[in-house]
Amino acid sequence: MKLGSPFRPRLLSALLISIFLGSAPATPAQERGELRIATSYKLMTLDPQYANLNENTSLLSHIYERLVYQDDNLELKPGLATSWRPLSDTQWAFKLRDKVRFHDGSAFDADDVVYTIERIRDFLKPPSGGFRSYVSGIKSVSAPDPLTVLIETDGAVPNLPLFFSSIFVMNRPAKGFETTENLNAGHPPNGTGPYRFESWSSGESLRLARNDDYWGGKPAWSKVTFRVIENPAARVAALSTGEVDVADAIPARDVASLKERGARVASVGAARVNFVQFDVARDTLPGVTDKSGEPIANPFKNPLVRRALTLATDRGILVDKILAGYGTAAAQVFPNGLPGTSAKLLPEAPNYDEAKMLLAKAGFPDGFNLVLAGPAGRYPGDAESLQAVAQSWARIGVNAQPAAAPFSVFNTKRAAGDYGVWYGGTSGEAVDIILHSLLASPDPERGTGALNFGKYRNEAFDAMLARAESIAVGPERNAALAQATELVMADQPIIPLYHFHHIVGYGSRIGSYVLHPRGWTTAMQTLPAME
Repeated sequence: MKLGSPFRPRLLSALLISIFLGSAPATPAQERGELRIATSYKLMTLDPQYANLNENTSLLSHIYERLVYQDDNLELKPGLATSWRPLSDTQWAFKLRDKVRFHDGSAFDADDVVYTIERIRDFLKPPSGGFRSYVSGIKSVSAPDPLTVLIETDGAVPNLPLFFSSIFVMNRPAKGFETTENLNAGHPPNGTGPYRFESWSSGESLRLARNDDYWGGKPAWSKVTFRVIENPAARVAALSTGEVDVADAIPARDVASLKERGARVASVGAARVNFVQFDVARDTLPGVTDKSGEPIANPFKNPLVRRALTLATDRGILVDKILAGYGTAAAQVFPNGLPGTSAKLLPEAPNYDEAKMLLAKAGFPDGFNLVLAGPAGRYPGDAESLQAVAQSWARIGVNAQPAAAPFSVFNTKRAAGDYGVWYGGTSGEAVDIILHSLLASPDPERGTGALNFGKYRNEAFDAMLARAESIAVGPERNAALAQATELVMADQPIIPLYHFHHIVGYGSRIGSYVLHPRGWTTAMQTLPAME
């Protein structure tokens, strides 16, 4: 069992620079026709600023681009911005890349960046404001010349460039703000990226064509088709039979058989966490009852219950059996060793006797019943993880009924409050981004708690996180984030389960596939095989 093994950053290669700061230019021998990708990511919208979900950011990165990119060590690199610098504690200047054009032929300039920030900050509202927390601290934004953006913040925002590594830049329309409804209705997305939009069928496919005028060099593939295949076995089958060239989110259990059938596999540790999250706000919860089936007061309001369930969770089974070693047991939001993580937080082996004692002390000596919800087919081992967690909890008298559903269904029901406890996952640019959205108290004005569906609140943690976020990027900030993490994890608002490894399979038409810890699936990571 991999308990708390350190994260070892890989060296950034020239290939990764070309992939993530643009598209790897193709030589004539490399150019091919259509690249076919089977993806677990179900694109939910054509609005690049509507929801901060990996399926949107991954697929729409072909069309749209960011000012700043993160390399495979999560370090910042130039994108549409070539440089940036603070002018004071509350002012930043970004210099933009020259001679970049949108797909409709119009020139990219600073006014497009101003529009992008204002659209997210002033126009898109929750729940469509998934990126609002990144710009909520921006007081004003201006364009003194076509290639310069000046930003003034309400207070010190020392990691402002990091925020822009998540935000896609849109072209300013002739008037007003572009609506999500218009974008989803077939108004062609207009970005600066290496591929142009051709068609989209929600939940089924996304078709793209090469942008021959791309500033970063001619992309390798003339056409790209993403087929949404949410079932992992179906993705594996599609790759095995040659129906697709690449398949993402390969279950670890299928790696050996894929290799036997001639496919190749790439993997990398994920800058993300999968976890169990509790609803700690409501007085009673759906699916949570005593052993006779009668509703009971919300047990998850009691930190002793949350701690008991943590001690009754066997992460070793999840990592060694379900993930077949393609994962690391978790005790915090990012793998140990990444900036902002705590060396003191290590995953614990289960202790069922202590867990039973804590349950009894909390007033549940016989345990209780619950429905443990989660998505099926979105994350490696998700449905199986529900089963394994349920079996572990049964050992202390908590009878959990697993309820797995397609992510779209699960996401809708979770938002509607149909669950009392659930399995989920999230990724982000940095530790503070995850803490800010997953564990900070929900506050639409501050943009915190966007993923805090359990409505957990901890004022002491909020204050510590705010202090950490006020410190310039570096060792002092990392130490403050680690301390804030230690405080909040002692209260167990979530149970970190594991950091899975991204696994992608690819066939004979592919020369190489380069994975990124953020878990993106793109054509830009895929190079054709040489003839």
